[in-house]
Amino acid sequence: MRRLFSSEEVVVLSFVCSVLISACGGSSVAPDAYASTPIVQVTTTAAALRASAPSQVTEAPSTLDPFRLHSRATFIPVVSFAPRPLVPSQSDLFSLQKIAVGLQQPTGLAHAGDGSGRLYITERPGRVRVWQAGRLLPTPFLDITAQVSSEGFEQGLLGIAFSPDFVRSRRFFVNYTDRQGATVVAGFLASSNGLTADPSSEWQVMRIPQPYSGHNGGQLAFGPDGMLYIGVGDGGGANDLHNYAQNSRSLLGKLLRIDVSQSSAEQPYRVPADNPSFGPNSRPEIWAIGLRNPWRFSFDRLTGDLYIADVGQGRLEEVNFQPAGQGGQNYGWRFREGTETLYEDAPPDLAFTDPVFQYDHNQGCSIIGGYVYRGAALPALVGAYLFGDFCSGLIWTLRRDNSGNWQGETVLGVPFFISSFGEDEAGELYIIDYYSGALYQFVAPSPYVMR
Repeated sequence: MRRLFSSEEVVVLSFVCSVLISACGGSSVAPDAYASTPIVQVTTTAAALRASAPSQVTEAPSTLDPFRLHSRATFIPVVSFAPRPLVPSQSDLFSLQKIAVGLQQPTGLAHAGDGSGRLYITERPGRVRVWQAGRLLPTPFLDITAQVSSEGFEQGLLGIAFSPDFVRSRRFFVNYTDRQGATVVAGFLASSNGLTADPSSEWQVMRIPQPYSGHNGGQLAFGPDGMLYIGVGDGGGANDLHNYAQNSRSLLGKLLRIDVSQSSAEQPYRVPADNPSFGPNSRPEIWAIGLRNPWRFSFDRLTGDLYIADVGQGRLEEVNFQPAGQGGQNYGWRFREGTETLYEDAPPDLAFTDPVFQYDHNQGCSIIGGYVYRGAALPALVGAYLFGDFCSGLIWTLRRDNSGNWQGETVLGVPFFISSFGEDEAGELYIIDYYSGALYQFVAPSPYVMR
């Protein structure tokens, strides 16, 4: 394996961006006012990157079949792209240890909070797999491929979340695209041993029609308040031409918050009384608006603060921050992408919340939100929010300094397409290789080199 990603290895970035933009129904062509606006970097990445360090992506000691990491060029053709600075292929903060292979287009990971140590991994075609005691179990936890549409690149089984009372209730929830292209949030019941679930136990919590195949969001997460939060994209299409993200009567382009503590087919959910209001006739499920495609968001398990990674369109990827329990934000899309103006016709009374971090498309093209590290294995990472980019393979840490300013640092570049991060019950972190179907765990720095 090469020690750094060369300009030849990153020339594929623009092609991947164009594929993603096409899949999202987007366009690389922006309105004039948008195109003329210079990049404003909210915070900077580290300036000094090591130039000759071995890779720290390592194999786990196990009986898994050997697996060779493939070049990006294996999957897509190489096209011309302006080179960006070399990125670190080793970090003194952590290594990545491969612990599972054989997944089919994995999209997410969650734990059940039941003390079992199991990880539940969603596969885009419609299955949930179980990783337990160092191996991927052959029998799926859940298989709903018959009712899931994964024809569009951003469609499929996209998220899973286990009820806070899972040990007692056996209830969990998934987010998937149905055969009509709509977003469905549904509940299911797991078996008493937690290894399988009954597909026929499904009840529909929410169904949101989608105008296009892209920008479905897909993340589900229970907050520290016990409410279920749902990320929903703007429905696809360039520039959100229907203005769904700013329309408070639509659920598209939003972060939703609902109460499913007593969810059933007869009463799928209740609206929390303390949800914010976005004006007359607004949907009461809305917690925040102005999002393009919040593919991944997460709560800091210590503070309850919320981090929302919103996938950009043609210029900027952004991380939005929400203090614990404080909803009601408008993150600006479609009037803004990051801190840049996209359309000049925003009503003067609208107040937008700026992202705490953004990066341009010289560093990637599709942000993948992660987690604030609160585990025990990597003390140097405690309190840092980790996230990455699907296209470039870059991984960042984001922290607040002593003055309260957000500081981002590029800490690693990986030679695979990141589809999601994950967190186990102990707060340890994981990262998913989408195309190769591999799962890696964040572990202590190691000199071992994967070849």
